[in-house]
Amino acid sequence: MKKFTFKGVLDGFRQTVQPQAIRQEQEILEQLKPEHFTLKKTFRHGFPYSPTSFAFDPVQKLLAIGDKSGYIRILGRPCVDAHAKHEGESECAVLFAQFLVNEGALVTVTADDTIHLWSIRQKTPRIVQSLKFQREHVTCIHLPVGSKWLYVGTEKGNIHVVHIDTFALSGYIINWNKAIEVVRTSHPGAVIALCDNPLDANKLLIAFECGLLVLWDLKAKAAEFRWQAAEAVKSLAWHYEGKYFVSSHTDGSICSWPTKAQPKPQSQVCPHAKINKDGNAEKCKPIYKVDLKSSTTGETFTIFSGGMPSEKSSKSNCITVMVGKTTTVLEMEHAVCDFITLCENPWPCETQEPYAIAVLLQYDLVLIDLLTPGFPCFESPYPMDLHESPVTCCTYLTDCPSDLVPAFYSVGRTTTSKKTGFSEREWPISGGEWSPASCSYSEIVITGHQDGSLKFWDSGAGTLQILYKLKTAKIFEKPRHVSHSDSDNPLAVHLIFLCSESRRLCVAGAMGQVMLFKFRKVESTSEVLVLEIPILYENFDDIYGTSPECDFLTGHQVQKTESSDSDKTECTLKVRFGAQRKPPGFQSQLVCLTTGPNRRTVQVTSLCINSSYGLMAYGTEYGLVIIDIIQKICLLSVACPDLYGAHDPYSRTPKSPKRIESKEEQSRSPSSDQATDAEELQYNCLYVIVWKFFDKLDGTFSRSRSSSMSSIDMSSSESVTCLAFIESYAKRNDILTLVPTLWIGTSFGSILTLFITMPERDVRKSQPVLVTINGGPVVRLKGSITSMSFLDSYGSIIPYTFEPWRDENRDKKDRTPTKSSSRTSPTFTPTTANTISNTSVAGGAGSAAAAGSTAGGGAGGAASAASGAGATGSSGSGSATGGAGAGVGGSAGGISSSSASSSGISGSVSTGLETLTDRQYIVIASEKQTKVFDVANQCCINRIQLSEMDFAVKAETITMKDGSCLATYLSNGHLMVHSLPSLKLLLDTDFLPLMDLSFQTKCKQGIVDPMLSIWGQQIIVHEDTTQISKIFCFSHKGHGLYMASPTEIQKFTISSEFCQFILEMMGDLYTVHEMPEQPKEGFFKGLFGGGAKLLDREELFGEQSGKANRSVARHIPGPNLEQLGQRASTAASEISRAHQLAMERGEKLNLLEERAERMANTAQDFSGTAHQLMLKYKDKKWYQL
Repeated sequence: MKKFTFKGVLDGFRQTVQPQAIRQEQEILEQLKPEHFTLKKTFRHGFPYSPTSFAFDPVQKLLAIGDKSGYIRILGRPCVDAHAKHEGESECAVLFAQFLVNEGALVTVTADDTIHLWSIRQKTPRIVQSLKFQREHVTCIHLPVGSKWLYVGTEKGNIHVVHIDTFALSGYIINWNKAIEVVRTSHPGAVIALCDNPLDANKLLIAFECGLLVLWDLKAKAAEFRWQAAEAVKSLAWHYEGKYFVSSHTDGSICSWPTKAQPKPQSQVCPHAKINKDGNAEKCKPIYKVDLKSSTTGETFTIFSGGMPSEKSSKSNCITVMVGKTTTVLEMEHAVCDFITLCENPWPCETQEPYAIAVLLQYDLVLIDLLTPGFPCFESPYPMDLHESPVTCCTYLTDCPSDLVPAFYSVGRTTTSKKTGFSEREWPISGGEWSPASCSYSEIVITGHQDGSLKFWDSGAGTLQILYKLKTAKIFEKPRHVSHSDSDNPLAVHLIFLCSESRRLCVAGAMGQVMLFKFRKVESTSEVLVLEIPILYENFDDIYGTSPECDFLTGHQVQKTESSDSDKTECTLKVRFGAQRKPPGFQSQLVCLTTGPNRRTVQVTSLCINSSYGLMAYGTEYGLVIIDIIQKICLLSVACPDLYGAHDPYSRTPKSPKRIESKEEQSRSPSSDQATDAEELQYNCLYVIVWKFFDKLDGTFSRSRSSSMSSIDMSSSESVTCLAFIESYAKRNDILTLVPTLWIGTSFGSILTLFITMPERDVRKSQPVLVTINGGPVVRLKGSITSMSFLDSYGSIIPYTFEPWRDENRDKKDRTPTKSSSRTSPTFTPTTANTISNTSVAGGAGSAAAAGSTAGGGAGGAASAASGAGATGSSGSGSATGGAGAGVGGSAGGISSSSASSSGISGSVSTGLETLTDRQYIVIASEKQTKVFDVANQCCINRIQLSEMDFAVKAETITMKDGSCLATYLSNGHLMVHSLPSLKLLLDTDFLPLMDLSFQTKCKQGIVDPMLSIWGQQIIVHEDTTQISKIFCFSHKGHGLYMASPTEIQKFTISSEFCQFILEMMGDLYTVHEMPEQPKEGFFKGLFGGGAKLLDREELFGEQSGKANRSVARHIPGPNLEQLGQRASTAASEISRAHQLAMERGEKLNLLEERAERMANTAQDFSGTAHQLMLKYKDKKWYQL
């Protein structure tokens, strides 16, 4: 007999416990590793926000735009779009930009008085070198075509010369005191404009701020002529013959000056000045820029911006084109920042042949056709209208069904009428080369706007093209008067949820309106059913209360106000009556108007739909609403306290909603035909609330608090921030039944569940759906719940069930009943069949019914009892943080989650299940914690918690090529990636300061730093991040995007594999073009004057000019040119460069051959003439000559 010892007992315990723990650790093999993740910003779309500078290369046909944030956008033909940013101290406004014509380089000047040289010979522009002026502010630059010397004007009135290749400052300098008259006693001011004479490069025209104009002789180093204008000068422009120039002034006048000494201008006109009754010309606004261009037909184009009358009723933001005696005024929608006249000939000493005007507006880019009568505009191929109405939210879908993009494009083409009034000529900005890159999946971006519209964009292969536009404003009547604080934009889109498989779209607006759309390819005419759904309480004060033992996170709070007449406002939105014509595309089916206590307008905080169940759920700042989208009735409208039942951890008395006695209060239809729907709604609004009261003997709820814990403010209410439909387990350790369940996350950090009992498929349209409130939180976290997703036993995201979309336009004979299906996860195998629900609606209803009987409890009539899973004994709770943009997903992977965070939960690991395929996990993210929860065993298996001062702004569970992971964007600007379900850190890098997204906040003054703020300021931070989370998206395959500015979308990726293919998807900026030959000085022009006179600038500005003062400017070298070429140049660019050199050599050889041939012909002619002369005088004597 074996001896019994204490050591043996311990060994027995170890043998029973240890293998099980090892099995837990090795259950899921995670294949994602840190090397699979690299964070990189990829493509930028939209219009540059607050543009400040403009440049054009007439040979390469590229356009450059600089903005106030230091970004440079270079645009060519459609899909050729590159962006770069000035870094460090130069991360400020780009004041000036100018191309080195046909050289593949760009010069920019930033507000810190630094001049930068950019190379655009590679796909991504890079800074080669910089020169920072230390004593003077740069006010203008000028680079003559074909020159390597840059003129730089400064605020002190001096002109410096910089060599482009070396960025060395020349010793040649034009000082202001030498440029002015000797008798002048005042400083002339800053240099406003510089330009050289088109026929004589030795003459440089200088305009000073005071109106002094100086023609400077570079070789003589002296002023040749001086003119004094009556008003301050804004710009200069030469005529191509170099005989005169024009200047624009602050009084709205244009003066013409000949190149000779005279005190007054040759002519002075105010093009838009009107003569008043007194006979005097009215005052006009300044003409900011004027340009002179000529054509071979002899026409001279005078183009200028501004100069309109100063009176209030006059037009502004205009471009004026004067050709001969014809004046055309082109009014723009926005303020004019700058314009450039596009010409065929880059050389200014000949007729330039203008063909278009590129106008840079404050919020748009417009190109005007000068070759078509009436000067129409070109239709822009760029997605510059992203901000047509301010973007309020966006959704990013990757790997969506392959037929979705063509479907959106087809309806978008049919619903959008062809625009008229545009030029028929091709878009003139045609530089660069781009070939479509192969992409195995589709990408769609949906943007919601302030005017209630939604835009669907094709975002595949690095492009952004509009597919389809949906206007929700057509559903509602125009409000006559508004009385709500948010009624300035009552139609603004706040949340978007798209089921890409069933093509059902849910949209939530600013006034609490929730709209359901169904996609159809054909036009229809029908009415829109309207449900008015109030969330009522026996006592409004009951929704407020104190919390149990929990930490307090301020923010996302709904302030409690006293009931007054002003609070009892009716909903300002009214749906249009009668039948409405619905064009192809998403057609409205149902509108839900939800009101809170005292008829308050509520904010929708989360949104979710399941086409397989035929249900739509949305959360508000007060409660939860569930809609049957098949029967179009309300199944449940309940306040948040009622979701807990008797297990409510907060000190408040649970109250169910009042019974609605009036049909009009429950359902309103635009016509009398929908009156029966209100009766159905009242009759079929069946739900079961099963309160589970504690046993007085052993289950009394303790409300004691420790002294270290704070309570939730009495003025805060609990809101539903996250929703997810899933087939889950009904009871702990019950692995035999999967019940249709709605998981609910609240702003107090609670996770709740509702069981759904579906009727049989045959009677689905007539029998009610039963919703059972389980009662009590399944788990509680710290902070507002912002994201939920479900994993199978292999760590893959459980696909959602859906009803596939069917084309109703097809013949009914071709239709076959389609069962519900599900999008499978990348690692789906038959062994996971008992975890992943792939049943039909009827099957789901059967399992739900079985779950209702298995769960225990009584069931009578239409009611059933559900025991569900009670809360585990975990401490910690949520906080009053609301609506962090929950439910704005709807991605192709089927994750109905939204704004993100971290989460956490305590609890021991229990092993009640014996097989791996029986497991189901839920990944819960809150603002402060992230936890992985075993659904069947009701326990937490992994968790992470953020630092005390950080919180998650956005978090999402996404699928990668080798598995699933959790991506989180934090308030400190970092982006983190954790593996699932172990929550191991895979990536933690500094990404984007939260301050850069402060333009989306209500205060518009930036976000308060939590580390330096008091609690009152902290509230502003969290309220701001709620809106920020709506314009920040994670998507599958490691992609993401955010609104980088009010007018631009920035895409990024965390996939190392995708980063390797980015260059292939980008277009080439620089291509090989032959530079037009510079006009040469002819014999007669050189003899009698005229023709272009060349200037040896190298001799004038080179070493012979002396050394520059080192204290004036400091050279900042860029990376080594050889290293830059090895790192940035591609094989294509090297071949292009070699090809260009070969072409130049061939041209030189051809020229040499032509010259040799001409010399041979000349020599032969001379020989013949000499021979004839010899024969003529051969036989003559000397006296006969």
